[in-house]
Amino acid sequence: MEDSSFRPGIAAEHGLSLYLETEKHRLLLDTGASALTLQNADALGVDLTAVDTVVISHGHYDHAGGLLSFAERNPDAEIYLNAGAGGAFFHGEKYIGIDRKILNLPRLHPVPDSFLEIDGELSLFSAIGGRRLWPEGNRELTEEKDGKRTQDVFSHEQCLVVREGNKTLLASGCAHNGILNILDRYRELNGSYPDAVVSGFHMIKKTGYGEADLAGIRQTAEELKTLPTVFYSGHCTGDLPFEAMKEIMGESLRRITAGDAFTV
Repeated sequence: MEDSSFRPGIAAEHGLSLYLETEKHRLLLDTGASALTLQNADALGVDLTAVDTVVISHGHYDHAGGLLSFAERNPDAEIYLNAGAGGAFFHGEKYIGIDRKILNLPRLHPVPDSFLEIDGELSLFSAIGGRRLWPEGNRELTEEKDGKRTQDVFSHEQCLVVREGNKTLLASGCAHNGILNILDRYRELNGSYPDAVVSGFHMIKKTGYGEADLAGIRQTAEELKTLPTVFYSGHCTGDLPFEAMKEIMGESLRRITAGDAFTV
């Protein structure tokens, strides 16, 4: 699931869900905003009853909205959600947090740690510090605690690392903490950079882009271009930021849409 689709019979909505196959696993990173994700899986011939692992990247509805429907179809998959992802999150006055029923799913594993190794193929990390080129769109997002709203600092965001053979893939839902800060944390943990990254970059803005915004987008692209990594992006990146980055990054940046498939 992704915000756009160019394939007949494949739906699009504001949300993200990635289906991944490895030697040992069939897994989902996020579940889109609704049960449309399940319809897309059926149309693409993806057997969701074979999924053994679900990772929810952060506590927003457009990444967890299809989870309850998925759990009805597949009650046995292990679900990993950051322990802070059940908070009350808002975009302006709109509630954008997850359905609270998710917190009662029997196979749910709240992840309290900054690093969790699920097994030799899969691991999760959070505790992403730094504010280098932090996405400006975050300024409109808040968390409510004890009746008070404060800036969401995205401590509830976690990233998935997939290893198979000598290849590594880093998957993040929106990179709310900033893709450069996420990669800094990845390198801190692993001593290198991944072969591939799949992530939104949260650069989309409904109010338009000023020169400072464009300068930050271009600076991000210049830094990413120097890495030995292929980036697959969509969802919250935005069309104008994607095209500006593509001009700089060339083939190291590739767009994802609903129904796309690729191999790392």
